[in-house]
Amino acid sequence: MRWIWIDRIEEFRSREYARSVKNVTLAEEHLHDHFPGYPVMPTSLIVEGLAQTGGLLVGEASGFGGLVVLAKLSRVTFHDYALPGDQITYEVRLKELRPEGAVVEGTARVGEKLLAEAEIVFAQMDAQKAAAIVGNRYSNFRQDMLDMIRISQTTSTASNSEPAGTS
Repeated sequence: MRWIWIDRIEEFRSREYARSVKNVTLAEEHLHDHFPGYPVMPTSLIVEGLAQTGGLLVGEASGFGGLVVLAKLSRVTFHDYALPGDQITYEVRLKELRPEGAVVEGTARVGEKLLAEAEIVFAQMDAQKAAAIVGNRYSNFRQDMLDMIRISQTTSTASNSEPAGTS
């Protein structure tokens, strides 16, 4: 089972920036268990959404040649909660990229309301080691993420082009 905590990538600029969204719904079981009677998105899952968005940026920058792993949360500040019906927007910027890892800065917001800010450090493991440790789960997850980026880029290109016959 894969846990993907982003629903869609809205903008992706290679080696620079990514923006994704997560729709928080009352149908998600984890909302009911975190604070019984007060369904909120757990802050750990907000960080995971930021990390997955940042991990896509880092993985794509290195050609998805290895496994990108969250190594460290250098800094995280929480400001508010996300509730059912909210749409969380994750924005990350690549600060540093090296063969052994990367650093991103990110924010999570609901509209203009800031939920969290973080600096996340990633480590990268080469593809052979990753395959030896996680087997075909790595290639399946990698393909899911490549498809998500491709769909985002296709949608972005289509929405930015002029309809035929309007020039």
